[in-house]
Amino acid sequence: MCNNNNNNDSQGCIAEILKVILILQQNACPENCLDSCDRPALGGGPNCLICNTRPIMLYTCCGNGTPWSMPITKEDITCTDAGATCSNVFRVEKIDGNCATFRVLENNPDTTSTLPYISTNSFFTMDLNCCCVIRCLNDTYVDCVC
Repeated sequence: MCNNNNNNDSQGCIAEILKVILILQQNACPENCLDSCDRPALGGGPNCLICNTRPIMLYTCCGNGTPWSMPITKEDITCTDAGATCSNVFRVEKIDGNCATFRVLENNPDTTSTLPYISTNSFFTMDLNCCCVIRCLNDTYVDCVC
């Protein structure tokens, strides 16, 4: 565990930021344009769909700067298996203490679409003590997530 903490009740900054993102996604408010992970509203505006997702990338303490990746399907595979299709872009779905459940987002194969990601039914739960960096990507709309 990289964020060794003797107080099991404390939550790190990653957990706090993910809580903010989760609340924003649940409320999908399109009114502010600050450009940080914990900006108080999801993007959107009069000329685009209201955003419902703040896609993120996760980096673990032992990942040597490589983003965390997960398979886009529920098949019993890992990202190191030959032919496995994986993604390193996720949507936070639930936070329980210092654990978070994420949905794997897949790059949209429709190159004519303005939406960069599509929803998958692949989920994972991570102990946030293992996560040392979160990278937020541009807010977007992802179909079938609410």
